[in-house]
Amino acid sequence: MQAGKPQQHHQKAWLASYPPGVPEQIDLDEFDSIPDVIAQSVKKYPDRAAFINMGKAISYRELDDYASHFAAYLQHELQLPAGSRVAIMLPNLLQYPIAIFGILRAGFVVVNVNPLYMPRELEHQLKDSGANTIVILANFAHTLEKVIGKTAIKNVIVCEIGDMLDFPKRLLVNAAVRYIKKMVPKYTLAGHIHFNETLTNGQRHTPKAVKITHDDLAFLQYTGGTTGIAKGAMLSHGNIVANMQQAHAWIAPKVSEGQELIVTALPLYHIFSLTANCMVFSKIGASNLLITNPRDIAGLIKTISAYPVTCITGVNTLFNALLNHPDFAKLDFSRWKIALGGGMAVQHAVAERWKQVTGLTLIEAYGLTETSPAAVINPMNLPSYNGMIGLPISQTEVQIRDDNGHVLPAGQAGELFIRGPQVMQGYWQRPEETRAVLGEDGFLATGDIAIMQCSGYIQLVDRKKDLILVSGFNVYPNEVEAVIAELDGVLEVACIGIKDEKTGETVKVIIVKKDPELTQETVLQHCRAHLTNYKLPRVVEFRDSLPKSNVGKILRRELRD
Repeated sequence: MQAGKPQQHHQKAWLASYPPGVPEQIDLDEFDSIPDVIAQSVKKYPDRAAFINMGKAISYRELDDYASHFAAYLQHELQLPAGSRVAIMLPNLLQYPIAIFGILRAGFVVVNVNPLYMPRELEHQLKDSGANTIVILANFAHTLEKVIGKTAIKNVIVCEIGDMLDFPKRLLVNAAVRYIKKMVPKYTLAGHIHFNETLTNGQRHTPKAVKITHDDLAFLQYTGGTTGIAKGAMLSHGNIVANMQQAHAWIAPKVSEGQELIVTALPLYHIFSLTANCMVFSKIGASNLLITNPRDIAGLIKTISAYPVTCITGVNTLFNALLNHPDFAKLDFSRWKIALGGGMAVQHAVAERWKQVTGLTLIEAYGLTETSPAAVINPMNLPSYNGMIGLPISQTEVQIRDDNGHVLPAGQAGELFIRGPQVMQGYWQRPEETRAVLGEDGFLATGDIAIMQCSGYIQLVDRKKDLILVSGFNVYPNEVEAVIAELDGVLEVACIGIKDEKTGETVKVIIVKKDPELTQETVLQHCRAHLTNYKLPRVVEFRDSLPKSNVGKILRRELRD
């Protein structure tokens, strides 16, 4: 793709729109790696709570110790080779940041895995990444058991929900989860070790010092990008450190280092929560309040009420659910400084209600897994919701291009392209797909249609491809169609996204039957066995035929229309 000239005619207006005190450029060389950034927080705020979960807080000093023990275990006890990928399959628990920072300190690569994956999905990610070690919650170990023999996994580290809690709460919680709530299906994983044992055994060793540079891989963060089956975006230490610096520069006028407490309800395996909450707020010595089950809105509100919250991130559906619970409006919002929405479009009605109830503007941001993720954010001092995704953040360039690669002037819709130090290195072992989205000029094709205003603000219009966005998570029609096509009674199937008040979009499938006896329930039962919940069709329609192009391609566009 041939790039046109940069949108120089917007530059003056764009910079005039920049929030006061936010720099155009950031210092990319201030930190060598993610552990280098966290080490600064440990030094500055050793006794401040770093992460809080289920009433238990661990300080930055304790986080550092635990991560050190875990790193030493991986290096000395497991003797993992250089470049090893270590998968983490956990909800938001204290074990998560310990594992992340331990893996990174040891010089290895984190592979975040959705703990709700079905065996087929888990198998693909583990095989594709080549992970040799996994940290997994016991509740999901039965899923791993079904596929582990088809993967390169040699080491299994099993956690239980209450592992990091104090005695006797640790025993009580784990017993309740396993025996009373029966949330841990039976599993057999030969030779697995308990997470707490890794910390105990790791104490016997001193972690090896590893020289980590900006070019070293930190995360394989799986995404479908704009098309196809999930693939690993290669995010380097340089990518994540740059995005930490960029986001910090953007929020700095609103936050005070060492004094913030952010609600982390989105799962840490999602790039938004991973970078914005775990990384950026750890950089400024904030406390992360980890929410293990954000679907329990009443429990979430009760937890929030017990802490001096100052910031929250989320997706539109989470903010909407909070607003629709009678207890939310009873909270004390006097300390709240930032409410940041991303992952999916913030709806105007939700933003307006949020402002009425909390007195705080719901700030919309935009990013991709491929951009680590922050790329475009609204100013923190925005007086009210503006329907825009914001301005390009520090040291980030944005272009709107037509289908021929020519840069479009202000006011015209085209594909959004992004260039900056936070843009991924490429897709893991997929050079052709990397070349398809990442040009030689360093600009990333986002697959999203947008308009740049004369002021430099970006308005997101629509997605270029057929990607379906359910509560901020990507659903790919090809994957859903492939699963349904496995049913003997299906002749043809098409998958599209339709609007949904709660989730933004939801999945609809249109099926041409081969077996007249095929029912909606049969289709849904099959899908439940092979797809994560957010990918499940909510609407199943049967038709006699599907619209096709002259070469036989099913026209999803006509189905949506």
